[in-house]
Amino acid sequence: MIETEKSRKVLQVKGLSVKVQTDEGLLPLIHHIDFDLIQGRVLGLVGESGCGKTVTCSSLLQLMDPNTVVEGSIRLNGRELNGLAPQEMRRIRGKEIGFIMQNPMNAFTPVYTIGNQFIETIRAHCNLSKKQAYDLAAASLESVNLPDPSGLMKLYPFQLSGGMLQRVMIAISMCLKPSVVIADEPTTALDVVNQLQVLRQLERLRSACGTTILLISHDLGVIAEMADEVIVMRHGRIVEHTNVFQLFDHPADPYTQSLLNARLRLPDFPVRKKTVI
Repeated sequence: MIETEKSRKVLQVKGLSVKVQTDEGLLPLIHHIDFDLIQGRVLGLVGESGCGKTVTCSSLLQLMDPNTVVEGSIRLNGRELNGLAPQEMRRIRGKEIGFIMQNPMNAFTPVYTIGNQFIETIRAHCNLSKKQAYDLAAASLESVNLPDPSGLMKLYPFQLSGGMLQRVMIAISMCLKPSVVIADEPTTALDVVNQLQVLRQLERLRSACGTTILLISHDLGVIAEMADEVIVMRHGRIVEHTNVFQLFDHPADPYTQSLLNARLRLPDFPVRKKTVI
């Protein structure tokens, strides 16, 4: 069967296993997992802390510690990434695979301005002059509803809020137009207003650029809003992989059911009848 554009597999993960070297030998962290990222769709990745979500993403980006062993196949647009030379992976990170970190303050060097880091990132992946990169950065910052882009680029990371820094990272991704964006808890520690802004910009990145998104989140409300399919992980294994409607309406695995039942809900208060005087 010929693969249509709408169902094209941008990233294919087969038999991914991650082990770390300890004094007692190799300790398995991820156990032989498989999944695909389809062009223009959002795959949610959920599970309790320590289940292997971030380790999975770090292995996709080839950012694991040298003491770890990554086995299996990671193919981006048909190209094998596992075992690729570091200099080749540096060309792929940012340009072909974007990464939005959980703590945006850690994504930027504190001693350089936002503009300096934004322009440097663009020029590392695109053949543009400094002036062209500046104009592209300013336009991209404006497109994610950040006020006064020229003034903002003169600021340092500590002078921006967490929500603004998240949108700066999204703006960088929109400039580079990667095939895949990995968003690791992009709404953590943000207030409700900034959460909504970040989610809107992620959706815009997908619709405007056709980017595929791997969305990691503890917030099941975010997953319900954004994801097309959902993977549930536990102890380094995939326990359920289904579409988002099936997951919330008819969860199959007992662990998924326990996650859904752990959501906070407002109690059903009895309705008091009004007394007519």
